[in-house]
Amino acid sequence: MPQLTGFNKLPPRATLYPYPNSDAALQADRNASPWFLSLNGTWDFQLHSCPEELTNSALHEADWTPIEVPGNWTMQGHGYPHYTNVVMPFPNLPPEVPDENPTGIYRKTFSLPATWQDRRIVLHFGGCEGALFVFLNDHPVGISKDARTPAEFDVSSLVKHGEPNELLAIVTQWSDASFLEDQDHWWQAGPQREIFLYSTGLPFIQDVFALSDLTDNHQGGLLHVKVALGFPGERAQNCEVEIQLCDPQNIIVITDTQKIGSDSLTDEWLAPAAPSNVLMFEHSIPSPLPWSAEDPNLYTLLIILRSPGGEESTSCKVGFRKIEIRERMLLLNGNRIMIKGVNYHDHDESTGKAISRELFEKDLHLMKQFNINAIRTSHYPKDPYFYDLCDQLGFYVVDEANLETHAFYQDLCHDTRYTNAFLERNQAMVERDKNHPCIILWSLGNESGYGPNHDAVAGYIRGRDPSRPLHYESALGNYWEGAEWQGGQRVTDVVCPMYPQIENIISWSQNDKGNRPMILCEYSHCMGNSNGSLSDYWAAFEKYPGMQGGFLWEWIDHGILHTGKDGKYYYLYGGDFGDLPNDANFCTDGIVWPDRTPHPALYEFKYLAQPLKVSRLASSAERFRITNKQDFTSLAWLCGRWELTCDGEGILSGEITDLNIAPHHSKIIELPIRNSFERDGEYFINFIFSQRNATAWAPAGHVVAWEQLPLSRLPVKAKPGGKQSQKAGKIDIRQTNQHILLSTGPIHAMFDLMEGELTEFGAGVNFIMHGPRLNVWRAATDNDGIKLLKDRLIESMKVLSFWDALGLPALRYRLKSFRLVEQPGSLPKVVIKQLASGRDQWEDFTFTQSYTLLTSGKLVVSCVLIAGPGIIDLPRVGVSLCLQPGLENLTWYGRGPYENYPDRKSSAMLGIYHSTVSEQYVPYIMPQEHGHKTDTRWLLLNDADGQGIKIVGHPTLEFNASHLTDHDLYSAHHTVDLQPNPEIYLNIDAAMRGLGTASCGPDTLDQYRLLKPRYSFSFSMEISPRNF
Repeated sequence: MPQLTGFNKLPPRATLYPYPNSDAALQADRNASPWFLSLNGTWDFQLHSCPEELTNSALHEADWTPIEVPGNWTMQGHGYPHYTNVVMPFPNLPPEVPDENPTGIYRKTFSLPATWQDRRIVLHFGGCEGALFVFLNDHPVGISKDARTPAEFDVSSLVKHGEPNELLAIVTQWSDASFLEDQDHWWQAGPQREIFLYSTGLPFIQDVFALSDLTDNHQGGLLHVKVALGFPGERAQNCEVEIQLCDPQNIIVITDTQKIGSDSLTDEWLAPAAPSNVLMFEHSIPSPLPWSAEDPNLYTLLIILRSPGGEESTSCKVGFRKIEIRERMLLLNGNRIMIKGVNYHDHDESTGKAISRELFEKDLHLMKQFNINAIRTSHYPKDPYFYDLCDQLGFYVVDEANLETHAFYQDLCHDTRYTNAFLERNQAMVERDKNHPCIILWSLGNESGYGPNHDAVAGYIRGRDPSRPLHYESALGNYWEGAEWQGGQRVTDVVCPMYPQIENIISWSQNDKGNRPMILCEYSHCMGNSNGSLSDYWAAFEKYPGMQGGFLWEWIDHGILHTGKDGKYYYLYGGDFGDLPNDANFCTDGIVWPDRTPHPALYEFKYLAQPLKVSRLASSAERFRITNKQDFTSLAWLCGRWELTCDGEGILSGEITDLNIAPHHSKIIELPIRNSFERDGEYFINFIFSQRNATAWAPAGHVVAWEQLPLSRLPVKAKPGGKQSQKAGKIDIRQTNQHILLSTGPIHAMFDLMEGELTEFGAGVNFIMHGPRLNVWRAATDNDGIKLLKDRLIESMKVLSFWDALGLPALRYRLKSFRLVEQPGSLPKVVIKQLASGRDQWEDFTFTQSYTLLTSGKLVVSCVLIAGPGIIDLPRVGVSLCLQPGLENLTWYGRGPYENYPDRKSSAMLGIYHSTVSEQYVPYIMPQEHGHKTDTRWLLLNDADGQGIKIVGHPTLEFNASHLTDHDLYSAHHTVDLQPNPEIYLNIDAAMRGLGTASCGPDTLDQYRLLKPRYSFSFSMEISPRNF
């Protein structure tokens, strides 16, 4: 019955805790309050297959097992989690649910403090997934169907004093409300947020709405406070309410008192059977410290109720800021802000939807460390502690209602049976969270179509809180359907599309004449090895009017930690629990792993979102401009360091001490590097900026920003003998029926005449197991195609389907010709032509390699690939080698230290990096292509004794080095499936296809795709001396 959204619940209210006096309220430690009692911990539990099994014998005779609350029973050995993206986990049409409906019974015994006698007592459930039915001491208490906002019940008449109380919570996993919570995450079950009791006097503080605004010139503060009082019956007399506003140093700046019966008393927020009264307070604050994500100044509002029964106090934080939309700009305190955001689901790798305060802290600290300033609470309100942290640390929050009807997209928004549910879910969010300054937009929900139910919701919110604009993507209309994001004027004040093409948002900026700014609610889908073209999105954000950033999808991979039979840990995804239907690994789409280790792509975001920019003045090689990209604060909180490098080695460095640069202003600095270009080489200037002092989220010295700029080289003469002549010296040639051997001194290169392949290269020790073979395949990323979902129509349209049709995962080779070319005055050359195909169409690829051994011992390899008709958009063009075990140490001069790709390399600085082959492994939950390095000048692989092989690009190359083959990765479905080999597999590439975001969004841009029919490239190999 969708019309029944709950029963006997108290009206939604702000998160407030009762304290006995103002000092305790100022400290705001609820656990120290005598009027707060947590019920978290171990409860008794039973699980039944359907509600009909809840007989009297089940409640009183069946065995109980212990279970932790908050927690999902599906994560504690009872039933299992179920992952779907769009489709419901059962086939029923709304509002019907399956007959098999897992039903949990929770039991808890508690005793009340003696001081709670004759006081009002409220039972609070923070959020329960499934329909919640509450009983206390065998009496029904109430019902709630909203999984992620509180349900509060007045149990004053049902509790026992001086003896134990038995609380029973019955939860059915499915209800008519399940159709409103179809939110692309794991379906879980159980009370996943905290449960507690609190006690108030009579009368009591029912609610507080504190609106802290700025004047139109943003110089003064305006404080509007509504205090709602609750009474047990008739209005009490001889009562007064005092408010105190304390500044960030806890100095009182305002105090005001009103008595019950004054002219400020109004009839608002009437509670059933308990009249509620509202006192109004309004004050001007001269020159308040404004709140922003950069400088989150918080004031404390104390509310003190004095009545004949005694004193009761509560408190909340307020921040003075003004949110406006003008001329296609979202303004905070008069300034256009850039949204550097992420979408943030609730997920713990071990506890599911039960999120600890410590994990919230870890997440938000990590976000601050990576220059994230905004969060969309996809797709439901979070625990209240999250908003406290956002107020304190500084985040812009889009608070989203617990509402997504994706499987019935355009149905329920028009269904009058669900109108109350649409409204009440938004109402619960707004009323609970209205006092938090971090919230800058209310979101009506996600992917629920657009209909009159949304109009009703928007009308309520606009009337209740006109200080914040509205956000709702589904009302916009699709750009490609001709709507051009003009829809939804009544329900969204921002243009907030998801996964748009970059060309479309640029076109919108250039053509749209509306007033609404654009903030992408979801973009740059983070599934697996992803986030290609993030820099291209940011270039558009910063260049074109009307654009103000957006929210990455999403923060966390939703993998569930599992221990295999061999004791190895790995992550599970949809289908691993036998859950049908499912969407496989589509839930592993975060930019951090479930344990909160950052993906390499997060460093790209951090760089693009950093608070400053460094550029070189065209008129001078020594002068640079530092620009503060922040909106409210100077850069004085940072200190800088610079380093001049030549061919990757540092030759000069210094500090930048004065960074007191105002927002959106610049400073010119001059560095003493004029006489530092004596060497012939490649010069760069590197800048690193770090925190001067510790903050709540990072220690002093934490790196916040970096920049690398190329510098022109002074012309220098070539050193005598610096270039190897191909005509100098002599190369020895030995040929048999099976091999050709080229040698110079101790260095030799051997070729197999039958296979057409280099089989040996070394000096006494052979480092090559098989030589450079054509490689046009990579272990497909999730953006190339989701390999577990290939049977779906949308996947058949992706590039992986084309690659599979070409047989690229199983490419075979056919030797066309093998020639030894000897010409007078030139070094001998081995020329090998091979044909390749994965489908026995040998015109697919023609690959020619030319090998020249120089007398210096270098082996020069020149390659030409010609693709057959219609074969374009390849994964890569290059060669693969298998090297002997032991060459574990890896050094390279190129971009690093983390993996980088043609469309995701802006943050990776050029330098000399030292690592190992094993450390190149990136453990994406679905094994796939990883560890790539671009713009590489040279790389070196050597053993513990310093012996090895060096590869030099002509002029550059790209590479991967791994103990895993592409076949190993592509055939594996979990990290535990991978067994590293002792050999080293080295891919040397002329080109690699970019990553794009096509798992859910735009494919790789053309400039990062391999669209040519012919590629040529060359490199050289040489044996590394000891201690190279």
